[in-house]
Amino acid sequence: MGIPTVLDRVIQQLVLQVLQPRFDPTFSEHSHGFRPGRRAHDAMREAQSYIQDGRRWVVDVDLEKFFDRVNHDGPTFGRCPMGKLENRIGDRRLLRTIRHYLEAGMMADGVVMERHEGTPQGGPLSPLLANVLLDEVDKELERRGHAFARYADDCNVYVRSKRAGERVMEALRGLYARLRLRVNEDKSAVARVWDRKFLGYSFWVAKGRRVQLRVAAKALEGFKERVRQITSRNGGRSVERVCEELGNYLRGWRQYFVLADTPRIFQALDQWIHRRLRAVQLKQWKRGTTIYRELMARGCPWQTATGAACHARSWWSTARHGALQTALPVAYFEGLGVPQLA
Repeated sequence: MGIPTVLDRVIQQLVLQVLQPRFDPTFSEHSHGFRPGRRAHDAMREAQSYIQDGRRWVVDVDLEKFFDRVNHDGPTFGRCPMGKLENRIGDRRLLRTIRHYLEAGMMADGVVMERHEGTPQGGPLSPLLANVLLDEVDKELERRGHAFARYADDCNVYVRSKRAGERVMEALRGLYARLRLRVNEDKSAVARVWDRKFLGYSFWVAKGRRVQLRVAAKALEGFKERVRQITSRNGGRSVERVCEELGNYLRGWRQYFVLADTPRIFQALDQWIHRRLRAVQLKQWKRGTTIYRELMARGCPWQTATGAACHARSWWSTARHGALQTALPVAYFEGLGVPQLA
């Protein structure tokens, strides 16, 4: 798929500034994605309140290749983005600009191809068009009195029983089919809320039967994989450079998962991250004599410095040694820009 040019993005942003004030006030209160003053945290808080209220089953819907399957026109013109826009906007020039943007060619193996369906991913206008299209489903769910939260094309409906969830799932299949969208049956399910994730979070019950949030297992594994990449000992970068990149990533990640109430997990992650950073430093010191000299210079007793230097090539194991924790304490890495998660 072609990458939007700078001019494309400028035009899309200008169109978005015109359209957003017209459409946003009409959207559902349960829609939180890509709207001014709303964010993923709002959707998570809403879902949390539903579960706390006793809705322990979730209808977790995943749409099949959503941005690729959003039709511009076709037999259901009134239900496609352009049809909905034309019903709300009288400015023909603006509509032509939007249509030109939607129908812009995309690259496939170096060949320009016409686009007949799908919204270009990565552009600032795509999320608004997604909200325009899916607002019809939101309004129908509201009309039926369902408890739901939606962020872009991620929609979770919370119910009190499996049977009710199955009825809602069948209804959603029909609603999305009217929009020429398909539910991904492999990734969608009616399940206990504890067995599903939403926007990278999952749920658990704390003391006093309080429903709390935590980082979902898949998101946690993705986090570890990214940290492993940044702290790879084969990059040839200085510890300072590694810490700078890692610090930027950790701050953004922790800010997103600020709602997670799992201090022990974050403490364990902190210990693991600091051990990886100590291993990076050990490899850069390389030889036992250098390790001994550096540890002594950082205030380690000669006995512990000698013990660590004897295992110079076992970087991962030696990173747990008391000498390394003395020479390279948490405060040292904080000084290099690595924040603690806990």
